Amino acid sequence: MNDSISRATYDQVMIPNYVPADFIPVRGLGSRVWDQEGREYIDFAGGIAVNGLGHCHPELVDALTEQAGKLWHVSNVFTNEPVLRLARRMTELTFAERCFFCNSGAEANEAAFKLARKFASDHFGPEKNEIVACHNAFHGRTLFTVTVGGKYTEGLAPLPGGIQHIVFNDIASLEAAVTDRTCAVVIEPIQGEGGVMPADPAFIQAARDVCDRHDALLIFDEVQCGMGRTGELYAYMYYGVAPDIMTTAKALGGGFPIGGILTTERVAASFGPGTHGSTYGGNPLACAVALRALDIISRPEVLAGVRQRHDRLVAGLVALNGKHGVFKAFRGRGLLLGAVLSDAYAGRAREVVKAAERQGLMLLVAGADVVRMAPALIISEEEIAAGLSRLDAALDDLATTL
Repeated sequence: MNDSISRATYDQVMIPNYVPADFIPVRGLGSRVWDQEGREYIDFAGGIAVNGLGHCHPELVDALTEQAGKLWHVSNVFTNEPVLRLARRMTELTFAERCFFCNSGAEANEAAFKLARKFASDHFGPEKNEIVACHNAFHGRTLFTVTVGGKYTEGLAPLPGGIQHIVFNDIASLEAAVTDRTCAVVIEPIQGEGGVMPADPAFIQAARDVCDRHDALLIFDEVQCGMGRTGELYAYMYYGVAPDIMTTAKALGGGFPIGGILTTERVAASFGPGTHGSTYGGNPLACAVALRALDIISRPEVLAGVRQRHDRLVAGLVALNGKHGVFKAFRGRGLLLGAVLSDAYAGRAREVVKAAERQGLMLLVAGADVVRMAPALIISEEEIAAGLSRLDAALDDLATTL
């Protein structure tokens, strides 16, 4: 058997639902990554907002190593100390009174939508089952969550019913859609995959008000925008509006898979024994790492640093754009940023990402017209400067293709 591994191996052995980059990362430290050839990259992608503390943060390595020598898995037939410590800390730091842990953002959203329907059925009857979501949203890749998101459903019919979609940030659309049959309204405070679109404060407040009027639950999907990404521990804190259920994942584990839902005691009561579960959910390894990540990210100096890095990164992007004229707008909060391409570069976001790769910079897209950046929350000034320099070179190269 040939033991050599290359990008071509992917095409030989993997189901082709992804189109990965041409290089294979093999090592990371902080906001730098090295490939099989030893080439260095500056990481502005952050594992799609997962590596909140960068690669191989020493405190996360210590937490994982310590727990790995104690207990890996017992299932939810038992509880364990790390999951209880994590849940207790989550309830201390947020609006929540109860937690449930799973393995991903999609699973967290699936659980949240199920809980909303179960709560409505328990309190108001089974006919109160409609979910109102936003166009251009993304909530995961399960059949239920992809239907609520409203995209990526081609060829998957029949889809779950009882879901309506409204225009994001359109209060009139929201108020027209919510009725006494609505069990929940779900919103991303910042739409990530949908182009890094922040919700207007008035829209968030209107969602809270209309849910209260119609006895519906307000769900915030903070899988991507939570865990310090906006400069607040969770984005709802920026808006000053608490949801009834919030989902979290991605940076919660700093790279170790974990997701969860946070909610109130009253809502949580509808998930009694046997109503929902996850064999791996609340795994001791994942929860030990997540607790350490939460303790670091929740430090005031770390959250303040996110806001400072936002200003530095945006200033650098504006300066670059003065030279290249590639972007027409920058949007987002904290270190979840979207650079919207100018009309001359419309539809070429993936080309920008590819050009950046050739210069040793890792970026993301958020649709065909938006280059997305979600670097580590503690990325250094030096790494920001190096990344911007490499983006400068990439945009020089890209200009030659116009």
